[in-house]
Amino acid sequence: MYKHILVPTDGSELSLKAAKTAAELASTLNAKVTAVYVIPSYMPPLMTEGTILYSEDITPQRYKAATEKSARAALGKVEKTAGLKVGKVFLTNDQPWRGIIDTAKAKKCDLIVMASHGRKGISGLIIGSETHKVLTHSKTPVLVCR
Repeated sequence: MYKHILVPTDGSELSLKAAKTAAELASTLNAKVTAVYVIPSYMPPLMTEGTILYSEDITPQRYKAATEKSARAALGKVEKTAGLKVGKVFLTNDQPWRGIIDTAKAKKCDLIVMASHGRKGISGLIIGSETHKVLTHSKTPVLVCR
């Protein structure tokens, strides 16, 4: 049935729950699992008159090193939780949902297993739902875990 499952992660406990589900499904189907972590692009410090909204010490190089370290840690947690060998991918994209869909296509994944934080109301409207965007735009089937 499914031969290659993609598991997006943000490092949260909820995404690890999705990873465990993906691993169980992969074991049953003898499928491969790939985990993906999408890093937002670097944004230079925002400054207004007399105010720095975040530290100028965060250079593009430091940002890259810190975010890639976080990505590797999150992907390592997925592999540990899954209890099996997992392909690991991290990439930079300002739209995580687009990075997830592009990775599924590039890796020829035939199922995406991901978590939903279940944000509703104003918070869901303002923050948006990456899961909802993947569901809306992906041609690859998506299994949502809560």
